[in-house]
Amino acid sequence: MSGFDVDRLVDALRSVRGEWRDAQRRPREPAGREFPSREALAGAIEQLKGALFPMRLGPSDLRHDGEDFYVAHTLDAALHTLLEQARLELHYVGRHAPRAAAQIDGQAREAVRAFGAALPAIRRLLDSDVIAAYQGDPAAHSVDEVLLCYPGVLAMIYHRLAHQLYRLQLPLLARIVAELAHGQTGIDIHPGAQIGSGFFIDHGTGVVIGETAVIGQRVRVYQAVTLGAKRFPVDGHGLLQKGLPRHPVVEDEVVIYAGATILGRVTIGRGAVIGGNVWLTTDVPPGASVTQAGVQNAPAAGEVFAAALQ
Repeated sequence: MSGFDVDRLVDALRSVRGEWRDAQRRPREPAGREFPSREALAGAIEQLKGALFPMRLGPSDLRHDGEDFYVAHTLDAALHTLLEQARLELHYVGRHAPRAAAQIDGQAREAVRAFGAALPAIRRLLDSDVIAAYQGDPAAHSVDEVLLCYPGVLAMIYHRLAHQLYRLQLPLLARIVAELAHGQTGIDIHPGAQIGSGFFIDHGTGVVIGETAVIGQRVRVYQAVTLGAKRFPVDGHGLLQKGLPRHPVVEDEVVIYAGATILGRVTIGRGAVIGGNVWLTTDVPPGASVTQAGVQNAPAAGEVFAAALQ
């Protein structure tokens, strides 16, 4: 390695890592890997996609007579990978208050068993998302095209799996799965978001849905829609308070067009239509239609919706 003082760089980087580990109360000499692997989780999710939709997202040479065998083998491999990653997360979370390995193993097994048991219900939810995309897009020629090609449907496969991990108290695994989807589709859905059946994200790039968002059934959103937080309360020490409801509630059968931004714990009533590029921080009643022109022409902030609703 002539020309570069690599040994000196290695020493300096070791020193920086040591400072970080001390500041974060990490062991200087960990026994092994301390936290879950993105690569392992990516592989497990690919297997789960195949197990959920074997004839469309499984191997190209799969035949119907081998479907159950493939699903059994693939599920077994994916769930064992998830079990190991769950153990790593639980060890990581409990690093400041160590627990017995048997206790962590038991918790991890229980969570992964519950995750596996939820897969049929997840498949049913995903079927409703596929149907919503097919029925909601005149350019879609078949449900198979929707499943194979639409980034919004792919993002929902990841989200339905990630949300189940989140519910089972494995938030780090859930967040990694969500970010795998974000990287592939440009759609950023926090795994904590609660999303009802028949959800359709059309086009999808730039969609952001926050952790405490609640979305009803048969909702449709377009690209660059944000369901975000308006403000971030802090505690007496100036630190952000986490877990508070801070994202919108979107009731059933709402349509939100491209570029709309909805911030804060506001409610968008059933059947409302939110126009493109609208910025909202106030409740919208059921059945209302909010347009950008109406908001821009409103005489005062407190009268926005009187002018915008049509």
